Amino acid sequence: MARFIIYFFCGIISLCYGPQVSSQDSVYTNSIGMSIVLIRPGNMTVGKFEPTVSKMGFVGPGGAPEVSDSILHLAQAMAKKDAMPGFPVEISHPYYLGKYEVTQAEWKKIMGNNPSYFQGNKIKDNADHHPVECVSWADAQAFIRKLNALEKGKAVYRLPTEFEWEYAARAGAKDDIPWGSIGAMAVIATQTTMPVGSKKPNAWGLYDMLGNVWEWVEDYYNEKIFADPNPSRMGKEHVLKGAPFYGDVKNATYMTHAAGPGSKYDTGFRILMEVR
Repeated sequence: MARFIIYFFCGIISLCYGPQVSSQDSVYTNSIGMSIVLIRPGNMTVGKFEPTVSKMGFVGPGGAPEVSDSILHLAQAMAKKDAMPGFPVEISHPYYLGKYEVTQAEWKKIMGNNPSYFQGNKIKDNADHHPVECVSWADAQAFIRKLNALEKGKAVYRLPTEFEWEYAARAGAKDDIPWGSIGAMAVIATQTTMPVGSKKPNAWGLYDMLGNVWEWVEDYYNEKIFADPNPSRMGKEHVLKGAPFYGDVKNATYMTHAAGPGSKYDTGFRILMEVR
């Protein structure tokens, strides 16, 4: 009898506080079929910026360098002055993050409509598998409220913070993504969005963290190039991370710290599920 009471109590705890973390449940699927990947605690450096300069950046006809040593030294001094060491960020808690950006099909299941621009004859394939776009930060919050109501007692969802998003996007990488790797992982330099999961995932099994659509996060934008160690508690717009489908390798980086409202058809999001 005592054993039954203990098991029953543990079951109630699980229902109240959501999925428990173990080595076996690294991917969770919720009631509407959304796949969510477990992200374990760790740390990273945010805002590290080390611009470099070389003579190869100043070439004239025939490839001959067109810069004196004095100008090169001046450029190198300016680059060193603008360098930023970044700051450490510790992610002390595990959480689940959407394996993919929220799709049009998932949005329709929860919201009953589809605000996306890229559907119908604007794309060549099934729009259901494309990320939902044309959504504001407030629209994303409305989706999350309805999802929480649907999954009440099973899980708690929200947008990730900027640090939670960037930590998951880096997937353990200390430095920014090499330009040569971006093409394999990011949907960029295209005329439309692409179905989620079209490119390779990152090391932690997350798709489209770079490219396809900008992704809303919880934080307010601080009107700066990089995030602050202590995120702003107020502001006019919220932060967008990642890059859009029409972007290039220069903005398809983990470090990109952009601000809304975006261009409507290039803004989407992915959900975070809390572990308690």
